[in-house]
Amino acid sequence: MDQMIGKIGDVPLVGVTRAGLVENVHRGRICVVSADGGKVIEAHGDVEAKTYVRSTAKPLQAIASLLGGVDRACGWEDRHLAMMAASQRGYPEQMEALGEMLSSSGVPEEALAFHPYKPTASGPRDEWAKEGGKPRKLYHTCAGKHLGMLAWCRLNGWPLAGYTEPDHPSQQEITRRVLAWTGTDESDSAIGRDGCGLPVAAIPMSRIALGYARLACPDAAPDPDAAQAASRVAAAMNRYPDLVEGPGRLASLLLRDPNVVAKSGAQGLFAIGLRRERLGIAIHVSDGTEAAWPYIVMSLLERYGGVEEATMSALTSRFPAALMNDAGAIAGTWKPLV
Repeated sequence: MDQMIGKIGDVPLVGVTRAGLVENVHRGRICVVSADGGKVIEAHGDVEAKTYVRSTAKPLQAIASLLGGVDRACGWEDRHLAMMAASQRGYPEQMEALGEMLSSSGVPEEALAFHPYKPTASGPRDEWAKEGGKPRKLYHTCAGKHLGMLAWCRLNGWPLAGYTEPDHPSQQEITRRVLAWTGTDESDSAIGRDGCGLPVAAIPMSRIALGYARLACPDAAPDPDAAQAASRVAAAMNRYPDLVEGPGRLASLLLRDPNVVAKSGAQGLFAIGLRRERLGIAIHVSDGTEAAWPYIVMSLLERYGGVEEATMSALTSRFPAALMNDAGAIAGTWKPLV
């Protein structure tokens, strides 16, 4: 383990000061890539080291089933495509869309591979508890992605049992599509298990950035059919930003801007695509914290542009640089270091 940690190749990305002293430093890696040719524009840390794509892969994982016609077969609209790319948190609008996906697909809820859950967000969870709600699989944050895959399996006559296994035909095609979209050779990838039970690829960070550059600029992708499917997912994410994560979440705030496609992933990964600038950005905070993301993202957006003034205003309002204590006084400051 010590040898592996020594090879992470991360650098200081953002710090927190308190009374003039540095209290915390969050290390990690950043890669900015051009959609055209995949040239690395900016890099901090080892951006060729393999990184698990986690939930940033959701829009890319949807490509395979959309090419298979799952949305047409089930009558799904953009709200449902957004849920295929979502890390949902149990808000009523999210649960309504998931319920529609469940009923229109004919997939039984018990086919979902994970255990029953409670809503993730505190507001929906409090309301759920007040009403005496019971845990159910549909509350899982990855339910939309799984429903898309299960509906596609049902459409193809593939077994629903074992749909999370790497050798299942659905997962073989999904992995192939993700690697192709990011321009990653199979030899330069590794497959692990995601938190929701599905196979998850580890690929160089530069390839994650390229994947989001292509998600923002699908005309740069080599496969026109895959580009069309990816474009539909990205457009749905922009049309329904709060379905993708939830009100006040960094990705949802960014998705309100028509120039941006963005998604978070577990354990510190965040990815952005900028349409006008034709750039993809991958950020990985090594300690896995989400709290550092906004300050890194805002610093990069100030450098490269890419968002409207209203978007930046919403970000700075939601994520002020001043660190407030429980008495409402300024106790420290977030400061980007790259």
